[in-house]
Amino acid sequence: MTPDLTHIDSWLFDLDNTLYPLDSGFMQAIEQQMTGVVARVTGLTIPEAFALRERYLRDHGTTLAGLIKNHDVDPKAFLDEAHDVPLDLIRPDPALRTALQRLPGRRLIFTNADEAHAVRVLAHLGVDDLFDDLFHIELADYVPKPDPSTFARMLGHHALAGPSTCFFEDSERNLSPAHDLGMTTVLVRPNALESTAAFVHHRTSDLTAFLNAAQVKETRETP
Repeated sequence: MTPDLTHIDSWLFDLDNTLYPLDSGFMQAIEQQMTGVVARVTGLTIPEAFALRERYLRDHGTTLAGLIKNHDVDPKAFLDEAHDVPLDLIRPDPALRTALQRLPGRRLIFTNADEAHAVRVLAHLGVDDLFDDLFHIELADYVPKPDPSTFARMLGHHALAGPSTCFFEDSERNLSPAHDLGMTTVLVRPNALESTAAFVHHRTSDLTAFLNAAQVKETRETP
């Protein structure tokens, strides 16, 4: 079915595994790097550090949030090291750029990554000029999605109204608070069609195809 998004004037996107495909391996490389940092910080073996990282991700929203709470890590130093991964696993996608350009209104980023990582990735993907603003984990005082307080901060920062906003995410649980705020929610991941969550309005394994198929209220002029 063609998604009717003619009521949308703000387009909110997660970054990692949303604006580039999961199978690029880029986020997996970051996660492997992160596991090594956790092992060094905690003194655990790599398998133990992996298990701890997964538990912190599940219980706190990000590995970093768990490390801050339980190990008093320096968040900036941790993120700098965790994101020190070559960008050659991801590449610009001209078709995605064209699809983003047709969206009317504002295009925005909402990520649990830090500003430096987000800026670096958006520039490498060749779409940094298409986004009007960025809300990152530092602006959230390192409290990650899906925490409702972080959604509240993001709304204030971007001056968003929930009912006229569409939010694209690869993490299903991060769409729940967006739904509660009245946003239209889109799950973007290879197995998205398997989702049965009531708070997910649309599901797609192909962001570019979804954006091209969507009905929007006008065509934004190409920069």
